[in-house]
Amino acid sequence: MRINYRNTTISLVVGWMAVFSGIPLLLLLGVSFLQPDQQQYFLFNFSLSAYKDLLDPGYFQVFLRSVYFAAATTLICLVIGYPFAWFTSRITKKYRIVVLVLLMIPFWTNSLIRTYAVRLLLGTKGVINSALLAAGLIDAPIRMMYTDFAVVLGLVYLMLPFMILPLYANMEKFDHRLVEAARDLGSTALTTFRKIIFPLTLPGILSGCIMVFVPAMGLFYVAFLLGGAKKNLIGNLIQQKFLISQNWPLGSAMSVVLIVMMIFMLGCYGLILKRFSTGRG
Repeated sequence: MRINYRNTTISLVVGWMAVFSGIPLLLLLGVSFLQPDQQQYFLFNFSLSAYKDLLDPGYFQVFLRSVYFAAATTLICLVIGYPFAWFTSRITKKYRIVVLVLLMIPFWTNSLIRTYAVRLLLGTKGVINSALLAAGLIDAPIRMMYTDFAVVLGLVYLMLPFMILPLYANMEKFDHRLVEAARDLGSTALTTFRKIIFPLTLPGILSGCIMVFVPAMGLFYVAFLLGGAKKNLIGNLIQQKFLISQNWPLGSAMSVVLIVMMIFMLGCYGLILKRFSTGRG
């Protein structure tokens, strides 16, 4: 009997995703419609109380704050990652591999440990303050820890590779002869970027923004370690509802909202790419 390796591989991947992704997501969705209980985490009674609780103004403020931090992180990562990916795609293959390896090295260390490393940099007695004091540039340590700046910096540090890699994957296929042709025709740098480079790299931009924005909203330990948990993000609330308040339906409902947001962003991504490809055609 001949084995169809293609169908077998696809079946294994689909089965793996169904067991380890699909079933947990369905359980999460199901729990969000149950009644909360302090003793048993939840009761098997259908209830919309978790979603009604999400309408509380306090939760809405936390959601807006999370969107603000995630959007700021995404924008900074895009500003830094776009030129980085562009110049990386232009250098020779030998040095390009070196740059990509250096970019991947942080993934060899747990993100929680890397967050603690940021604390060592920003602390009152951290590396930055010690260097500035030793150089005589400041008279007293600058307060950087437990601020919005520290939280955004930590998120950018963790999320930047997720912006660069999709951009690089897109820009690596870019035909740079188009830029040279535009210059020969008298196009300015700004016009070349606006009409050629930006439209052709838009898929990479959208992919990178999605890969940064949604995870940035859920990295609860960054806000806890660098922000001092003074301003909760949606990820902090989900963690508290599951582990501290024992309100699993509310924590599940918050998680479902993030999943729906991710699906919505992917849908917008698909529509934009469809219109983009149709416009090019």
